[in-house]
Amino acid sequence: MDISAVNPTLRTATEKAPAVNLENSVVRWLAGAASPLIPGKRVAGVERRTLRHDGVKLRVYIPARPSGAGLLWIHGGGLVLGAAAMDDVHCGETARDTGTTIVSVDYRLAPRHPFPAAIDDCFIGWQWLRAHAEVLGLDGERLAIGGQSAGGGLAASLVQRAIDAGDAVAAQWLFCPMLDDRTAAERDHDAVNHFIWSNRSNLVGWRSYLGTAVGAESLPPYAAAARREELAGMPPTWIYTSDIELFHDEDIEYANRLSAAGTDVTVEVVNAAPHGFEAWASDSPMARDLLATARDWLRERLERGAA
Repeated sequence: MDISAVNPTLRTATEKAPAVNLENSVVRWLAGAASPLIPGKRVAGVERRTLRHDGVKLRVYIPARPSGAGLLWIHGGGLVLGAAAMDDVHCGETARDTGTTIVSVDYRLAPRHPFPAAIDDCFIGWQWLRAHAEVLGLDGERLAIGGQSAGGGLAASLVQRAIDAGDAVAAQWLFCPMLDDRTAAERDHDAVNHFIWSNRSNLVGWRSYLGTAVGAESLPPYAAAARREELAGMPPTWIYTSDIELFHDEDIEYANRLSAAGTDVTVEVVNAAPHGFEAWASDSPMARDLLATARDWLRERLERGAA
């Protein structure tokens, strides 16, 4: 894929975006080791608290005018990189603009902590949010789950686990989610130069998390959200993807399957935007438009509560 495939307003940022060779084990180790050192940022008008619960670090964002709604947020990073701190601005601005109180999970990273470590940590974060809803002034029927990229895939798996546990989930909010390990197993994708996140990196991420099970005939529950066959009973869903990113097909297929199972699904397909552009080009007009649309949907959806 040539840079000409990218929207002109994103080309400069795309060319400047750092390239991380995850196939190099040393680079992968260094990037993972540096993740906890990512500095945090505060958003005016939003209180940020940090705490540890049952061994899991959580960041809590409380808006000045809370609406009574809550969101469990999960950061991206291909399952091997990243930290909750890198989404401080996104979580803070979302809390400020929607009135939603947000809890962000610092889950353990693969390969040091393979499946089910990350999804277990996210479930602990979800349980903390539910248990502290009253203390935080939240309506237990107005709690959502969301995430971006690998965090979006974990969010979709967490929704499945929460629904199976009998929990009320008001919505799922999925940004370019990494849903299906079988994409990584399809080596034909390697020939396409997908900006920011290639299929070679995708294979590293999934192998770090699932080991040799990537692309296997079956996986344990919640290992990869797209593997779940029965999707009835899932909450209203907002999902975005780009028409030039690696995850486009798996995201659209999951959205279609949710819809076919009776879920109210809103799909946003962004034209000519590399993977996760709303995070690394957040000041671009395209990113601002997408984030405004996403936050409007979240605010309106959480006004209604769980279906």
